[in-house]
Amino acid sequence: MRAAVVKLGGSTADHEEMEVWTAALAGSSLPLVIVPGGGPFADQVRDAQKRMGFSDAAAHAMAILAMEQFGHVVLDRHERFSQARSTDEMRQALEEGRIPVWLPSAMAVPAPDIPASWDITSDSLAAWLAGKLSVETLLLIKQASNFSNRDDVENLTTRGILDAGFAAMLPDGIDLFVAGPRDAGNAAAMLSSGRLPGVRIASRTTPTPAPLWGGGRSGGAAQSNGRA
Repeated sequence: MRAAVVKLGGSTADHEEMEVWTAALAGSSLPLVIVPGGGPFADQVRDAQKRMGFSDAAAHAMAILAMEQFGHVVLDRHERFSQARSTDEMRQALEEGRIPVWLPSAMAVPAPDIPASWDITSDSLAAWLAGKLSVETLLLIKQASNFSNRDDVENLTTRGILDAGFAAMLPDGIDLFVAGPRDAGNAAAMLSSGRLPGVRIASRTTPTPAPLWGGGRSGGAAQSNGRA
């Protein structure tokens, strides 16, 4: 069974859904790699850049560190969560039945294929990581509800639900799901039974390379429904 990459939006930080989502993710029977959003910590970087006038390159590195800050909040929510700074640490955690939470600075800050721009948010970094891990499924959890299975990546980007760099970072062969507050209530039941909550937004057909860990596709994810 291949892992799915799940981006837990930092926008959930100040809402009761965060506790619901972290509990649901912790109980998943699917192998997952969690990518934390930046949330209020990234907002502080934006505000500081306006006041202090530092470069986008500096802001990029600081925003990635903001993701790490929210990652530690997520890690604090359940003993099954395990910090991971590399693909080897992710693999080890998955083999041990734990759920790695990506602390991205070691991989993402020096990566030459990640632009140092506010066009790149944690959504794009989750897509980038999904490509590095050769997973088949990416789930973005957001604190939003203004989308449906009639949407695609292009119109979600136009409406600001996805960042401007996302389409370029999303690998071929990835099934994209987006979920939001209205999906939180049944997320625990779905994840524990091997399915992903949310609406399927995109389906790519180009084959992906062999994954870092073995197994076939879980049938549940393709049947999921929901929203972000």
